[in-house]
Amino acid sequence: MMKYSARKGFTLVEIMIVVAIIGIIIAIAVPAFLRARENSRGQACQENLSKIDGAKEQYALEFRLSNGGTVTMAQLIDPPGATPGNKEGYLKAEPKCPSSGTYTVNPIGTNPTCSIGSSNAPFTPHVLP
Repeated sequence: MMKYSARKGFTLVEIMIVVAIIGIIIAIAVPAFLRARENSRGQACQENLSKIDGAKEQYALEFRLSNGGTVTMAQLIDPPGATPGNKEGYLKAEPKCPSSGTYTVNPIGTNPTCSIGSSNAPFTPHVLP
């Protein structure tokens, strides 16, 4: 009569196969996740630039500035004649770049830019290394 011992657990080969499968899944998922994160940062930056441009154009209309006129971020937040600190401006606060860049308002008639974005097209999403 033979005795069979009931062994419980996994063999080393089974564990290695599971680890390899998990590694393959991670190798596929991580780059997609990083790409999605960069795309969302770029879209947030585009939206901030759009808001700055809209605020700048409204400021120019109200104060009758023509193309080439200058405006600062501080003027967009607290325009002349508004109660200081009362948030009566065209922007509630200075937008923050999701990639820690800085926004430049630029003169009336030109697009605002981000220090991280492409210099050719200010509304294109930026890609970090």
